Amino acid sequence: MDIMVTKYDHQAGKDYCELTLTNDCGMQVKLLNYGATLEKVLLPSESGLENVILSLPTPADYAKERNFLGGTVGRIVGRVRGGHWQLGDHLVQLPLNDGRNHAHGGKGTDTQVFSFQPAITERTVQATFTLVDPDGANGYPGNLKLQVTYTLDNQNQLTYQIWALTDRMTIFNPTNHVYFNLDGPNTTVEAQHLKLSSDYYLPLDAESLPYRGRVSVAGTVFDFRRGKSLGRVLRSHDPEIIAERGLNHPFMLTGRDPAVTLTSPLKNRVMQLRTTAPAVVVYTANHFAHTPGVTAQIGQYGGIAFEAQVAPQESPDLTPLILMPQEPFVRQTSWHFDF
Repeated sequence: MDIMVTKYDHQAGKDYCELTLTNDCGMQVKLLNYGATLEKVLLPSESGLENVILSLPTPADYAKERNFLGGTVGRIVGRVRGGHWQLGDHLVQLPLNDGRNHAHGGKGTDTQVFSFQPAITERTVQATFTLVDPDGANGYPGNLKLQVTYTLDNQNQLTYQIWALTDRMTIFNPTNHVYFNLDGPNTTVEAQHLKLSSDYYLPLDAESLPYRGRVSVAGTVFDFRRGKSLGRVLRSHDPEIIAERGLNHPFMLTGRDPAVTLTSPLKNRVMQLRTTAPAVVVYTANHFAHTPGVTAQIGQYGGIAFEAQVAPQESPDLTPLILMPQEPFVRQTSWHFDF
């Protein structure tokens, strides 16, 4: 087990660093303290290490324009209709940065520089990132202390834990926004197979927000309980798939593990996701189109994200997202790789 820290920039009195975690099987994970970001997951192959998540060309590119690739997105991931948190007479208006709605925490935690602490044990290598998000940042009440810990073990499992504490009632629903592609760079995920432990999904309206509660996946294109090719779904004629240009939907988890199984028949690789979150939003990188900028090398369906979270809410009271003062928030997600 090993960990290496490389400084690649220094701005506004803060070091920007890349951390490389290596286990005894030769698997490597690269992290950035910018956004507590999962930059690369490198698996051994016959031709050397191969990256199985979407990444930018250099660590410095992550701060050039917001991209969400592997970032710790918060305080809230996803959309809040009208930016409204209305609890009784208590109204918080969040900034509208997604048309008429609030999305991904405004200038969120994925755009902040975290302090960090590496640690090595006999069985794991670990990095913990810490940030204090001040009261009023992006319209959110409360000083929030946030710690994000990545732990790599010798069973080729990467565990991601978010811990937080606030001094005022606030709303909090973060996640890691990593995109997987088990076939490696410059391919799409259409040939890969997806299985979900989910009996219900949330249909979306024209603003990509839930509007009629959960619906059974039975008999729909959203039924992944037995697993199927992503290409079959992405090429389907389902109106919501057409409207979203792919998957962008919350799936309510049954609690059976693993919550997600992604398989590459081509490379004989499997990723299994387990999480303490009640839902995952499955997003098939629909908006990427090789547009100029830091993501120019990424095209539509170049990866697939499984955003472990509380599903976006219809009601403006946002009750499932409320975090009370001195009540610790803990959410854990793990990704296990067979290769």
